[in-house]
Amino acid sequence: MNSKCKNCSGIYFGLIVLIFTACGNNSIGSQSEQLARIVEEHQSYKPYDRSEFPLGIHTDSIEQLNYEIAQNQLAQLGTLDTSTLSETELISYKLLQFKLNNIVDGYEFAMHHNPIQSDQGFHLNLNYRIRPILNAEDAKNYLNLLRALPEYAEQHFTLLRAGLEKGIAQPKVIFKGYESTYNQHIVSDNANSAFFKPFTTLPATMGAAQQDSLQREGLEAIEQFVIPTFKKIKNFFEEEYIPNTRTAIGISETPDGPAFYQNQIDYYTTSTEYTADKIHAIGLEEVARIKAQMQQIINDLQFNGSFEEFLFFLRTDKQFYAADGASLLKEARDIAKRIDAQLPKYFKTLPRRPYGVKKVPDAIAPKYTGGRYSPPSKETEPGFYLVNTYKLGSRPLYVLPALTAHEAVPGHHLQGALNKEMGDSIPQFRKNMYLSAFGEGWALYTEFLANEMGIYRTPYEQFGRLTYEMWRACRLVVDTGIHAKKWTKQQALDYMLANTALSEHEVNTEVDRYIAWPGQALSYKIGEMKIRELRTMAEHALQDAFDIREFHESILEQGTVTLPILEERVLKYIETTSKK
Repeated sequence: MNSKCKNCSGIYFGLIVLIFTACGNNSIGSQSEQLARIVEEHQSYKPYDRSEFPLGIHTDSIEQLNYEIAQNQLAQLGTLDTSTLSETELISYKLLQFKLNNIVDGYEFAMHHNPIQSDQGFHLNLNYRIRPILNAEDAKNYLNLLRALPEYAEQHFTLLRAGLEKGIAQPKVIFKGYESTYNQHIVSDNANSAFFKPFTTLPATMGAAQQDSLQREGLEAIEQFVIPTFKKIKNFFEEEYIPNTRTAIGISETPDGPAFYQNQIDYYTTSTEYTADKIHAIGLEEVARIKAQMQQIINDLQFNGSFEEFLFFLRTDKQFYAADGASLLKEARDIAKRIDAQLPKYFKTLPRRPYGVKKVPDAIAPKYTGGRYSPPSKETEPGFYLVNTYKLGSRPLYVLPALTAHEAVPGHHLQGALNKEMGDSIPQFRKNMYLSAFGEGWALYTEFLANEMGIYRTPYEQFGRLTYEMWRACRLVVDTGIHAKKWTKQQALDYMLANTALSEHEVNTEVDRYIAWPGQALSYKIGEMKIRELRTMAEHALQDAFDIREFHESILEQGTVTLPILEERVLKYIETTSKK
């Protein structure tokens, strides 16, 4: 047990109490009441005091405790008779079971010993903790967070060293340019640290004396905790981790790799019906189908050249790129507002939470994707559609409508905000739950939906939509190629460059992501194909009775679900509507 985890003895005592309580209560009350107790136990479980550990505790002992708690709760679920549960309760049962199984699998495959990716990780995640200070309590919490950085980093060094020993560390190839993830935080002037920015915009309600005091404390924290920690992070990666990590890029070439990859396929598709070979074949079929549509646009434009020459034209012609970051953001906001106006035609229920559009923070932009959605962390905050303004020559305008639909509305923001705003009958764990097959599948489906909304106004934007769909189809081929068929990185790059209009920089960033995050890239296209399949099924079954708003309600009303649960929901919608 980690000697620095002051709460650990109390944690293990708490585990005994939880097991005793569960065993003693499991025979009391209806099946619904027993499920509610298990759900509440899951939701109320806290392995440590978050106010005391603002960046959490990241140790083997904590991970083992989470594993044992999950096993116990799975055992409790296994005693229930689900035949008497309501639809919502049954969905809660299945989703909690899915979540707990993933915790168990994650521990058994030692995923906590490989807690970084090419564009995500413990030190990169700190950039999202830089938020405005609105009052004295915010200031106190933020200062505590900065002071917790040294221990936070040391705990992750320990986990990453264990990953090296097990042979499951990330491959060396993804770390080209990785120095940008920590070098920007090693500054000579403490006031220039990104972590000091919240102290420069303190609210006017704080007096001058209080502001001066907080700024002094902030500068002191930057000097004593932030910069020294990032120097240690730099030294750890450059002297210890990267030189000793693996050369093979496929996860199947690591210990238990093939079994782990199948586990990740099952998790990210939320289904057990797929194998790597099956997904690879689906990907090849989708690539051929989409490429034929892309070629038709090239023909309609009367472009005098090959498919490859048209892609070169798109990647290099200045008409397709913004002159500066501000112009790119302005275009993204314009598209977002045009989509906003279309939403009532397609959705019965819209979220109350607004969203904004802003650029990706400079500290993470070089290794970041073209855009991403950042959900709010407080009730007083909006969601944000982040647009990457780094290397403008790799951010084509013709893909911006598809990107905006995916990341903002009707994609991630609409779905995510509605998920958070579900009624009291939905347990909190479900409101916080995110499954890529559903969330990313939905967001990719909305790129298709934006076409019905009239958002794509030129053949080039239509081509951009298709190249985004092609990008997700290529992921099925490339992810399985890398992790099951021993593809090299160059094979993956060549395949992506030959079939999409993505820039070389973005293709390289994407391939690094697939290498570092096995299976996740499969979720987009698999989820989207399932939603479109279900929509086609509903349209054919209901004919004139089909209502797009009702269909979308059936998809979103119960929040995040697995694809098998989603299919059950749509089949019920078809049956209910047919009887009207």
